[in-house]
Amino acid sequence: MELPLKDKQGKNLTFNQLIDKAINRIKNILLECLVFLLHIVGYIPIHYLRRIFYRVGGIKIGRGSTIHMGARFYDPHNIVIGEDTIVGEAVVLDGRDKLSIGNHVALATGVMIFNSQHEINDEFFSPSTAPVIIEDYVFIGPRVVIQPGVKIGRGAIVAAGAVVTKDVPSYAIVGGVPAKIIGERKLKELHYKLGRARWFR
Repeated sequence: MELPLKDKQGKNLTFNQLIDKAINRIKNILLECLVFLLHIVGYIPIHYLRRIFYRVGGIKIGRGSTIHMGARFYDPHNIVIGEDTIVGEAVVLDGRDKLSIGNHVALATGVMIFNSQHEINDEFFSPSTAPVIIEDYVFIGPRVVIQPGVKIGRGAIVAAGAVVTKDVPSYAIVGGVPAKIIGERKLKELHYKLGRARWFR
């Protein structure tokens, strides 16, 4: 049975579609409340406490990993962070699709990782999602933007301010807008640990 209600594309809604939309709206409101609470948690000046709240909120965080102050999350349930990884201040981690960050990864201040975007050639500007994978021993410099669907290989380095729009091979050094290979990491046998985080960052 069609109702005298329309969706944002102007199509008439059935009763079942209306119920589905109502349930989806409630889920989104609850998610927005969780994301807001985690945003507030991001300003607690003790990383041990923040990590507890982030785990309760659904982020999987490996042993010894640290998320510095001011981090923002979009849907924490799809975010997985490995061991001994450091996430810098004011980083944005998008969990609207799978976001996997490996072990011994360093994300510098202001890194933004997205896995959802709008399709600019779609009639309704519809959103699409794609997973982002960052393998072990990657370093991502300050203010880097990583686009949906990107995989960054083991040991790669992304220079400050780069915009990564396609996969980065293992041990490659990339930079620029859009990011291009500008070098290669000479050391391939990586075994270092990033160490403990500072208490009040």
